[in-house]
Amino acid sequence: MTTQSERTLNVANQAFGYFVQGLETGNWQAFLDMLADDFTFWFPMGKFHGLNVGKKRAKEFFEYVSESFQLGIEITSLDSITSNEKTVIFEFRDEGNLFGNPYKNRVAVAFDIRDNQVCAYREYFGSDGKSY
Repeated sequence: MTTQSERTLNVANQAFGYFVQGLETGNWQAFLDMLADDFTFWFPMGKFHGLNVGKKRAKEFFEYVSESFQLGIEITSLDSITSNEKTVIFEFRDEGNLFGNPYKNRVAVAFDIRDNQVCAYREYFGSDGKSY
């Protein structure tokens, strides 16, 4: 018998795979298809700073990410996965070119899962000292 924590982790792992695909290729559709209708996301800076609501706003955000990183972002290491019955946090390192400038970062993203969908996303990051 699968526990709620295991189901949450399985759904989040699938969503994270689609998230990475979006970062690398700019194709976000599979990830967007996993979002709940009442999806919310929180981002720490820029024009999407703070709480954002709705799948339309999420689509705008992820398209902006792809515009900012035209050559994609590579996940260079997945450092940690932490989960409970509702939330899964992925900590990773990534790199690419942000508006044409070298970029490296450490990131944590939290996915809240409900009914086999991602209902919320929160992102936290900090420079690794090698980029701005």
